[in-house]
Amino acid sequence: MAPPPPAPRRRRRLLPVAVLATVLLLVLAGVAVVLRPGPVAGWLGDDAAGPAAAAQVPEPDPSPVLAGPDANAPLPTAAGVRAAVEPLLGAAALGSRVNISVADLTTGQSIYARGGDDGTVPASVTKLATGVTVLEARGPGYRIPTRAVAGANPGEVVLVGGGDPTLAVDGKGFYPGAARLDTLAKQVKQALGGTAPTKVVVDSSLFPGPVHGPGWDDDIPTGGYGASITALMTDGARSDPEAARKTFDDTHGAAERVPRPDLTAGRSFARLLGLGGDAQVTPGTAPPAGGAAATGAPAPGTELGKVESLPMIRLVDIMISDSDNVIAEALARQVALARNQPASFVGGAAAMDEVIGELGLPAGEISLSDGSGLSRNNRISPSLLTDLIALAGKGDHPELGAIFGGLPVGAWSGTLGDRYRVDATEAGAGVVRAKTGTLTGVHAIAGLVTTAEGRLLTFAVLTDRAPAGDSDVSRQALDRIAGALAGCGCR
Repeated sequence: MAPPPPAPRRRRRLLPVAVLATVLLLVLAGVAVVLRPGPVAGWLGDDAAGPAAAAQVPEPDPSPVLAGPDANAPLPTAAGVRAAVEPLLGAAALGSRVNISVADLTTGQSIYARGGDDGTVPASVTKLATGVTVLEARGPGYRIPTRAVAGANPGEVVLVGGGDPTLAVDGKGFYPGAARLDTLAKQVKQALGGTAPTKVVVDSSLFPGPVHGPGWDDDIPTGGYGASITALMTDGARSDPEAARKTFDDTHGAAERVPRPDLTAGRSFARLLGLGGDAQVTPGTAPPAGGAAATGAPAPGTELGKVESLPMIRLVDIMISDSDNVIAEALARQVALARNQPASFVGGAAAMDEVIGELGLPAGEISLSDGSGLSRNNRISPSLLTDLIALAGKGDHPELGAIFGGLPVGAWSGTLGDRYRVDATEAGAGVVRAKTGTLTGVHAIAGLVTTAEGRLLTFAVLTDRAPAGDSDVSRQALDRIAGALAGCGCR
């Protein structure tokens, strides 16, 4: 069977050699946590740590090609940072409220803040909190199961959603390496033996409550960036995953979504089992295991097959690099399940708040209504974001370092691929690595920046009262701030 298609990639422009070297440096720094041997081999399901690998002669460490960030670089001063950024905070394109926090990544020490503790609408920067909390709650190696169990009557198959938003129908799915319904169907046919499938029951009861988030703009469920959040779906609820993959660059990831992702997935599964009409697919719940079996048929509730998602470390990477809202909402519900909360918008928000507190971060500075940042009800302070990034980068929680692998790089990749290319922002090309967020009137950026003297800082700038005009102008105003940090020693 043909392997899954390659991942969608945004176009990357050529960079000057010096900037390219810096990009490579940041990428290496950001993914140092995933070098083997180490825990990530196990998180990714790598068997390299097995007995056969142990008998091999270990490869020597690679020779250094680029110097890392200078651990001895001088720490910027509050006065230096203030002089660099304050003249830029009053830009009209940023509106009347601009809150900022700048801290040293190595020590976590705050260097400069204005409105740093004030809750601000974060937009998609929310995904940093979602990534950290799900990595802490579930662990980087956790995989989300999708199961099929025997129904109450012979031939009935119950497809039980576990909350994997990347599940594919077959090898033509949107997300490379995703679990597949055709694999599950083969398992079911084998488990049923001589019993022919007669009906598919779709169980998406794991996610209770509304399928659209509180505080979402009216056009989000149909605008291509959001979807109905159900425990069972395929390809992030995209109606045409192949077309969405091919047009990813041109549409910036927007794609038509199906209104009932769970039933759509059930119909695809029914076809794979050889069932034809939609009448053979109905919503319901799986029967409890242990019931009496009909002659020659599995007992109701018996597991007939199971497939599992990519490991959590990869799901977080995709969520951040592509700013995938549907994955974000599914991962927030995984935090809820790990903390015995309902896997709903309310339960996910409560569980994320709980994990933030467990990590020793100021939970009073975050108030969420969803995990993607589509909700205008969300509030996060800039200082909580810099604290969170510093915690992930310190090494005390190596599993949290996975959030860095997907961060876009200025003038190079992701949502920053076309930014940091004009004179006032070029200092940030290759040295700003950050998550962005945009809603009408809301613009945010949070991540890492290396100063001209080699000090690695974490920063967050959030504005939620920006004029509703040209978003590009507002984003450039944000980029000038990060570019100023990159271009100075700030002492």
